[in-house]
Amino acid sequence: SGYRPPVLGAEVSGQVEEEGLGSEVADDVITVLLADDHAILRSGLRLLLEAEDGLSVVAEAGDVPTAMRKVRGHRPRVLILDLNLPGASGLSAIPSILEASPDTRIVVLTMQNDPVFAREALSSGALGYVLKEAADTEVVAAVRSAAADQMYVNPGLGVRLATEGGGQIEQPTALSVRETEVL
Repeated sequence: SGYRPPVLGAEVSGQVEEEGLGSEVADDVITVLLADDHAILRSGLRLLLEAEDGLSVVAEAGDVPTAMRKVRGHRPRVLILDLNLPGASGLSAIPSILEASPDTRIVVLTMQNDPVFAREALSSGALGYVLKEAADTEVVAAVRSAAADQMYVNPGLGVRLATEGGGQIEQPTALSVRETEVL
């Protein structure tokens, strides 16, 4: 068994990566977990994010069950989540992810440009909603906003949200079971 160089975007195999033990980063660095079923998109996002000061991608997932396991193990500051993932809907997973890791902020990255999806994702607890068509210009700003507990919505979609269907986006006010336990 000779030396094999790491492959860009490949996941580190073994228990250390699974348990989140191999992801020690400085406190001022925003840790990010990428959850999208397309490996090429995850690789591109990793390159984009890691080229920025203060951002570190700690893990990747290609489906909802893996994303849940890695969120529990790594406790990233920000999860970039596709809505259309194998195993379960990213949209329906948002409340469970937030219950499992209340300090993780979620940025949805999707092709769904319908305000109904955006409103539902934001109402479920996501802090960001970025369209894949604009990911190269918006995802860094969305990650930094979410990490600072600020909402970020694709500007064109934000206008549609404000003008269609009442325009109200409310952040959830009820505490999760875990938040109640902590208090």
